[in-house]
Amino acid sequence: MGDRMRTDYCGRLSRADIGRDVTVCGWVSRRREHGEHLAFVDLRDRTGIVQCVVDHAHDLRPEYVLAVTGTVRKRPEDTANPDLATGEIEIGDATVEVLSRSEPPPFQIDGRTEVDEMLRIRHRYLDLRNPRMHSNLVNRARVNAAIRRSMEAAEFIEVETPTLVASTPEGARDFVVPSRLHQGRFYALPQSPQLFKQLCMVGGIDRYYQIARCLRDEDLRADRQFEFTQLDLEMSFASGAEVRAVISEAVAEATEEITGVRPAAMGEITWHEAIDRYGSDKPDLRFGLELTELTDLFAETGFNAFKAPAVRGIRVPGGGDISRNAVDDLTKQCQRWGAKGLVWMRVSAGEPLADGARSAAGGRLAVTSPVAKFMSDAEIDGVLGRLGVEPGDMCYLVADTWRRASGVLGLLRLELGRPPVNEGGLHFLWVVDFPLFEDVSADGLPIPAHHPFTMPHADDLDVVAAASERMASGGGFDADTLLGVRSQAYDLVLNGWELGSGSVRIHRGDIQQQVFDLLGIDPAAAQERFGFLLDAFRFGAPPHAGFAFGIDRLAALLCGEENIREVIAFPKSQSGADPLTNAPSHISAEQLEELGLALVASEGEQGDIASEGEQGVVAADEDES
Repeated sequence: MGDRMRTDYCGRLSRADIGRDVTVCGWVSRRREHGEHLAFVDLRDRTGIVQCVVDHAHDLRPEYVLAVTGTVRKRPEDTANPDLATGEIEIGDATVEVLSRSEPPPFQIDGRTEVDEMLRIRHRYLDLRNPRMHSNLVNRARVNAAIRRSMEAAEFIEVETPTLVASTPEGARDFVVPSRLHQGRFYALPQSPQLFKQLCMVGGIDRYYQIARCLRDEDLRADRQFEFTQLDLEMSFASGAEVRAVISEAVAEATEEITGVRPAAMGEITWHEAIDRYGSDKPDLRFGLELTELTDLFAETGFNAFKAPAVRGIRVPGGGDISRNAVDDLTKQCQRWGAKGLVWMRVSAGEPLADGARSAAGGRLAVTSPVAKFMSDAEIDGVLGRLGVEPGDMCYLVADTWRRASGVLGLLRLELGRPPVNEGGLHFLWVVDFPLFEDVSADGLPIPAHHPFTMPHADDLDVVAAASERMASGGGFDADTLLGVRSQAYDLVLNGWELGSGSVRIHRGDIQQQVFDLLGIDPAAAQERFGFLLDAFRFGAPPHAGFAFGIDRLAALLCGEENIREVIAFPKSQSGADPLTNAPSHISAEQLEELGLALVASEGEQGDIASEGEQGVVAADEDES
């Protein structure tokens, strides 16, 4: 083939190349016979497809790898393909060199037929030839490039942090790695570079960023993998608002790179308002169905089910044609989400009344509901008026605590109204002022909503200090008051997906110890678990704040994909396995011995341990031979 294997890419040829002699290389996508002497071969590379007219005597099969040399010419008018970028031209007078033969692939690669996902992952190298998958990976690379341009323009310094770190008890489960040189001890793979980037701030880096690989041993789902990639950044002498501005710019840059349109200014909403209006701290703004407060309407109710701290509802315009079986299914789903039940009210025109219906709104409307007989006319009219119903609507009500009623209705809202991921545009939203603590544990200690280095809201510092002082003196704390403390934490949300989280960090030792006191972490325990960070803070820690967002999630949404696996080159399956490499796998007895490890059967296991699915790992004592 000489010194140069190809002159051009398939998908980049055009009318401007007519008359040129070219050599293109790629895979056979399709082959069509034309008479006795010719065949049309669609040759595919990473840029697209071009039609080649070749001698039919060549034994060319799908996915054969070819080098085709010929002359670019205009296609006959009646054979042009407007759906193809190269549809006006073809390569004629072509000679073919077969560079590699292919067995019949286990599935059709052009994406025209549905393929089992496990089969796709097992043969991922074939799946990557699919134009859709290839486009996703190209777009992901463009997202990374746009992010880097934005970070460099804002004078951030890219710093790589360690992959083998100490295990920490906070957050999700760690993936652990046994040490050969220090038998009986383990590294952990990083869940995030959190502590190291804070050390960078102490070190005067001032503006750090990293496109970081992180690992968490969590259950997998559409927006979660064991391994993921995030933009991680930290800023010194910066407020949360300044961090959000930098992140907004980076995300806008990446979005414009893929869509060609710069997103509108990203709005901001408090955590409390997000839960109150949408029942979620990651609200999807592409549709309505906002939650409505109804509690005051039932202050004097005789309906026992509504004698609850909160009664909340949503109205589904035109949703009254839903079947009773479907409503029963929704009720069961709400119960699985934690509700005691679901009250529904079907609204129709007032006359004539259907069986079991009650007149409302001065006879203009009629309400059909199994609980209508337990509600007063004033209560029914109040609900209809508050929700703004019209004939043909459906109303759903939940009575419980404010948090649970809101959460259940938020999930119901998504069930009833959420559009497909590639519909409705891109709606970014900042959610701010998260609670510092999300609940109280069984042993009476507050549970942090974020990591324990999150700075409380400036207006709530006195509450934290007072509660810490009471805890330190052996007293208790008022749970309602403490759970009302806000943090300087913030999330970026896109179409109902949490892209990432961040916060202003605690840089003062006194505030950090107050939070530790509330979490039941005494100074000795804090030193043991976080000593390297706390020691660094003794030597002049600047105020700092940061953020991290998932590049997998952003890329998936920009590509219109429902699952992040579609923008990851080699993902794990839903079970966490890798059918391509058969990971996770057993290791040899020699490797175990070298690491000072022995395998033991999990409780209830029987038989040969080497053949069992679950195994426990025991580290040999360092003092034993």
